[in-house]
Amino acid sequence: MDKDIKLHFFCGKMAAGKSTLAKHLSEKHNAILLEEDNWLSQLYPEEITDIFGYIKYSSRLKNIMSEHIKLLLSHGISVVLDFPGNTPAQRNWFRAIFEQVNVSHILHFIDASDEICKRQLKERSKDKSNGEPFTSEEEFDAITKYFQPPLESEGFNLIRYERKNI
Repeated sequence: MDKDIKLHFFCGKMAAGKSTLAKHLSEKHNAILLEEDNWLSQLYPEEITDIFGYIKYSSRLKNIMSEHIKLLLSHGISVVLDFPGNTPAQRNWFRAIFEQVNVSHILHFIDASDEICKRQLKERSKDKSNGEPFTSEEEFDAITKYFQPPLESEGFNLIRYERKNI
């Protein structure tokens, strides 16, 4: 397979800047951008009310998207997956895709403190209208407790971005 064809995916806490980077990379590399949040909000707008609902419907989405992503890659189209790779199990989903299609990959790890991410969450929430869902600090804490940064031993082609306190 052509070495220029890549699967780009991300690791980083909620509000670390993964989606912003994903959009930038898709434009820079002329790649297809697939955004989990967009798909889930359109397919399951009422069903995801907690972390367990997210896990259930995210798994369904990944099951159906896997073959589509592999098809895009096998046709020579780079893909940027704005899906979280915040645990080894989540990262294994990406690994299965790029190994089965035999394409290169890059795991983009955005390393940001809880403080930076919480500040970004507040900034995001300012533009939300009443009734539109947003993530509270408590929800951030509940989700972040599952976060596991990638280890060198996992063997990914890794680019690390460090977000400093500003």
